[in-house]
Amino acid sequence: MISDADRALSPIPLMQLATGFWAFKTLAAAHELDLFSRLSGTAGTTSAGLAQALAIEERPAEMLLTGCAALGLLVKNDGRYVNSPLAEEFLVRGKPYYFGGFVQMLDQRLYPGWGRLTEAIRTNRPTTWDPDRQSSMFDSEDPRLLEVFWDAMHSLSTFTARALGQAVDLSGGRRLLDVGGGSAAFDIELCRLYPDLTATVYELPKVADIATGKIKEAGLADRIETVAGDFFADTALPGGHDAILLSMIMHDWAADRCRAILRKCWAALPSGGQVIIAELLVNDARTGPPAAALMSLNMLVETEGRNYTPAEYSAWLSELGFQDIRTVWFEAAGANGAVIGRKP
Repeated sequence: MISDADRALSPIPLMQLATGFWAFKTLAAAHELDLFSRLSGTAGTTSAGLAQALAIEERPAEMLLTGCAALGLLVKNDGRYVNSPLAEEFLVRGKPYYFGGFVQMLDQRLYPGWGRLTEAIRTNRPTTWDPDRQSSMFDSEDPRLLEVFWDAMHSLSTFTARALGQAVDLSGGRRLLDVGGGSAAFDIELCRLYPDLTATVYELPKVADIATGKIKEAGLADRIETVAGDFFADTALPGGHDAILLSMIMHDWAADRCRAILRKCWAALPSGGQVIIAELLVNDARTGPPAAALMSLNMLVETEGRNYTPAEYSAWLSELGFQDIRTVWFEAAGANGAVIGRKP
């Protein structure tokens, strides 16, 4: 006899999980074909028009347009497909918050690596690069794809920084050190939110050069500086700051290296200074949330790290002597919370 519980069960959730890549590859293909940039500022297109523009058959053109509309990337008006507000804002090349670089990076670098996830689980080794031949995942990487990566991270970090700045009050600080600050997206947004704040981006030389360019574009060269360095190789972090930010950095590294970074943060901070760890945090029960748990698996195919819990970060900070340790939760693409500690 079939129970009520059995009747309630359905394979629909499994179907949604199993076919999740369909939606991503639809987005990735549309981006690769430059669909959204083509449609920006136009009256839209039909399947016949897109077929002609791309020199393809009308059948796949119609199917791509229908798929993008179903995903909320296109809207159909009077028989013509136009960009949805989401696509127009984030998927058109040249727009201030262009997100297409992240889509391209996922498609060209991470999608193949995730295809070997079982191998990564069995070997505990990344699949997007060879640790036996490279000292880091960026060695020997295609320079063009690296440029795409940093553009992608800038867009992702911009909105995450905005959410962080609204959730965590930084008005009491004056000098922020952004360790591994990438292209300075966090610093640019936080300095815009807090007019009295100045910042230093501490990054590898090549990345620091990228940050310098972004800072100049933002018109904040008088408030944000860059310092080239390596937080593992250098004996100490730059001093003179009352807050240190570790934004989407710690998940790249194994626990012992994370603790080494935090020791240098402790040494660099004055009494009363605080460290802010912004990450996609796995909950203490290790049951989710999905974005953090799946990002942790992404670290398996990309790095030596994983996504840690608030309890783990809190324990590491407490061991060093940090006090008033707390977790602040928020919602953003790149992070869902921050663990904060104060040096007494």
